[in-house]
Order: sequence, then structure tokens, then C-alpha cells
Amino acid sequence: MRALGLDGVSVYYGAVRGVEDVTMHVDEGEIVALLGANGAGKSTLLKAISGIIHPRKGAITYFGEVLAKQSAHRRVARGLVHVPEGRRIFTTLTIAENLELGAYGTERSRTERAERLSEVLDLFPLLRQHFQRLAGTLSGGEQQVLAIGRAMMSNPRILMIDEPSLGLDPQKVDIVYDMLEEVSKLGTTVLLVEQNVSLALEIASRAYVLQQGSVVLSGPSSDLESDPRLSDAYLGKSSDGRD
Repeated sequence: MRALGLDGVSVYYGAVRGVEDVTMHVDEGEIVALLGANGAGKSTLLKAISGIIHPRKGAITYFGEVLAKQSAHRRVARGLVHVPEGRRIFTTLTIAENLELGAYGTERSRTERAERLSEVLDLFPLLRQHFQRLAGTLSGGEQQVLAIGRAMMSNPRILMIDEPSLGLDPQKVDIVYDMLEEVSKLGTTVLLVEQNVSLALEIASRAYVLQQGSVVLSGPSSDLESDPRLSDAYLGKSSDGRD
């Protein structure tokens, strides 16, 4: 089933183009990667999908329904959840308090929220181990785990995560990616924005590559790994090889 669809989506910041005429889709249960160099438009696209900003043109569908200008918090309540770049956790609150905020606005009862918390802590034992610690005392990798755990508190149907490996040492990156695979196995669809190409293609079934706000390449991860056009997109070359 088509979980997420974009048809000719363009986003502008005033007169400045963020993304232009992007068409892509994510099927239910997939991990799909969105790749590209800095400034390619990856984060802008996630913000448009999550409702933080609205496209100038084009349509975004969520399980077949056009989202139009539905607010960001309504999209979260319906299961479309965004983990932004830089984690954005509340460093002066405990892990427990950060997780509780993840369920805010989901219209679940106290009992349902408690049950969901238990499920998330089972999924991420690290968070249970440090449950009452201030989030600001955690390492970067631990904070990324908390950011994912907080997002999972809303029981998302689609989890969008922006640059989860940013600033992490290789060991912590492996932990975070193992958790993303576990999230996917539980049935959550994942849209992953990442600059680390090899990491993303290792767990994603398909990928889209953005360059200067437009999709220049897409396909199964196994095909893209050996496609020379992938490195061209990161080096700023056009599709015919010109700079």
C-alpha cells in the first residue's frame, strides 16, 4: 500500500527555491532513503511533508488522502512523525519527561500512554536504564536514541528521521541504525534523510537522490550503490557530467 506520495511538490522561501517538482513515493513497511549533498533540499522536503512549511504547488498524500494545509500537530496525531536534524530533545528535562512529551496530543488515555511507554522502553532498553537522567547529560548517540524513542511514543505509521548519524562516532551510529531496522521490523514505515550514502543504502530498499532541489536519480539501493551518477550528485555535476 502507498503510505506516502509526493506529486510535483515545490517549496519556496520567498523567491528562493527549496525544492522543485519533486515526485516520489514510500510504500507501507519500506525504509526509503533521501540522499544528497548539503543544501540539496532534503530537510526542506521533510518539513513540507510534516506540515512545518507548505508547498507552493504539488500534492502530498498520506495513505491515499491529500494532506493539503493540515497542521503539523494534526499530522503527528495521525501517525506522521518527524525527528529533525540535531535531535531537538529537551536537555533540561529527564528521559522520562521527554518521552512523555512524545505522546502529547495523541488523544490517548493515561493507561494507553503508560502501555505505550512500556513498549518503547522494551524497544530501547538504554532509555529504561537511564530513565530519570537529565537528557542533557546523555552522549550524542544516547540523545539520538531518545529522539527516536520520543517519536515512537506517538506510535507512528511513518517515521521521518533527518541525519541520524550526524556527529556520532561509528559505534553509536551502528546502535542507532540497528534501532531503525528494529523499528521497521515492527511495521513502521521509515523515510530516512542521510548524507552517509553507504549507511543509508545498507538498510534502505530504495533511495531518491536530490541535487539543487530536484530528484536527479532514484531506484533500488542495490542499483544505486554502483551508479556513478550518485557521486556526481554529491560533487555538483549535472546528469550529463558537466559541472
